[in-house]
Amino acid sequence: MLTKASPTPFPTSLQDGNEFQSSRIQDMPYDQRPREKLAQLGPASLDNAELMALFISTGTKGQSAIDIGRNLIAKYGSMGALGGLPVAELSKVKGLGLAKASKLAAAFELGTRVAREQLREIPLDTPELIHDFFGPQMRHLAQEQVVVAVLDTRLRHVGTTVVSVGTVNESNAHPREVLRPVITRGAYGFILIHNHPSGDPSPSRADELVTKRLVEAAALMQVKFLDHVIIGKPSPGRVAYYSFREAGLVP
Repeated sequence: MLTKASPTPFPTSLQDGNEFQSSRIQDMPYDQRPREKLAQLGPASLDNAELMALFISTGTKGQSAIDIGRNLIAKYGSMGALGGLPVAELSKVKGLGLAKASKLAAAFELGTRVAREQLREIPLDTPELIHDFFGPQMRHLAQEQVVVAVLDTRLRHVGTTVVSVGTVNESNAHPREVLRPVITRGAYGFILIHNHPSGDPSPSRADELVTKRLVEAAALMQVKFLDHVIIGKPSPGRVAYYSFREAGLVP
């Protein structure tokens, strides 16, 4: 004799007095899923975690792509800090791996390049503008990064080259390496920029020596050395950058 089977519990039913909540994006209401929400309302309608979920694509057991995005922001504090992480570190995060970490890194880099294109017509003729241009992408880097920004005759940005990653010293920021992209592009001038991961933009003795040698080398090569700017982090009573031009060390 057949007995009546007990109904299979539905995922959203009450179990043990608590409502079960699925962590999967596909179980969310249709109009709250990131992809559908973006299509209907535009990208500005998504918060940072939802935008990241579009690149993360899939979650893990008990954790949706949105959850992974929110946990990343909570762990590192800001989108700027996330954008400064190397792929190797991102890929170690549970739920990411190399493929998803690479997608996120590519997304952050695209955002940086769009911002640069929008500012391309603005002359980088003050340390404030230089800081505004490079600060968002450099102040959160875990290591010092030295870059050369190449300028045209109107002091507009036409290209950036990473000279070295690590502590600034006379060997890894040698005038030869700094001036190479300037000469190769036939540029009018350049700006040297590097960050201090500590957040304090005060120059070291090595920073001063490198700057002095670059002043001499630029004069010899007849290219304009506009400034050397150190990127730090905002702090009460302290400017978030240091300009060697403002300090009178770059003529």
